[in-house]
Amino acid sequence: MILTTTDTIQDASVASYLGIVTAEVVYGSNALRDFFAGIRDIIGGRTGSYEEVFKKGQEEAIAELERRASRLGADAVMGIEMDTGTINVDDKGALLLITAIGTAVKLK
Repeated sequence: MILTTTDTIQDASVASYLGIVTAEVVYGSNALRDFFAGIRDIIGGRTGSYEEVFKKGQEEAIAELERRASRLGADAVMGIEMDTGTINVDDKGALLLITAIGTAVKLK
């Protein structure tokens, strides 16, 4: 399966567009990780624990996007876009959201 952010694939042409595929990954917040991230915000620097969560989430979203495209019989997913964000649940925490979207295609 070819996964690409571009709207064309070099040396390939699209036989049919199978539809938009999406994937979402949501993680709950972690009090200990939030505490250390808060300290890191005060003293400056990168927050490695959150970077790892987002990295893992992006990998899972891409894997899910590929699974969903495969179910449609796709050879590729083109125009992939990813987004990350947070959803505030209450004053005690938030959810981390990672989304991926692309167009599933069958190649000639």
